[in-house]
Amino acid sequence: MRRYDHPVDKPSLSLRVAAVSLDCGDHEELARFYAGLLAGTLLWTRDKSAVVESGGVVLVMQHVVGYRPPAWPGTPVVHLDLTGDAQVGELERHAVALGARLVQPQPDPRWRVLLDPAGHPFCIIPFTP
Repeated sequence: MRRYDHPVDKPSLSLRVAAVSLDCGDHEELARFYAGLLAGTLLWTRDKSAVVESGGVVLVMQHVVGYRPPAWPGTPVVHLDLTGDAQVGELERHAVALGARLVQPQPDPRWRVLLDPAGHPFCIIPFTP
């Protein structure tokens, strides 16, 4: 792995993450879920999209006609790793109360894998990678 320790070592062109987009069948429901889960702010909602910001991270929920959730386990997808100021079990219960579902199998007892209301997997972890 190459590290860029000095500004002169950085490539002249670079990108930065502006947002993470999540396809779904109901963008308003998913936006409410993530705003509640992440103590975020619903920035706006339109006919086919909604945006939530939390801690500098922007999530864009995009309505897709005929949306089918990814399969757990098996479908390779990008997923969110979330952490908080409480025990994993307490954070899991909070997520479930907002509409998440705990899935099986659980790959590691240190964290929990859940599905959001649109079926996207996310992990609640006790550490920051």
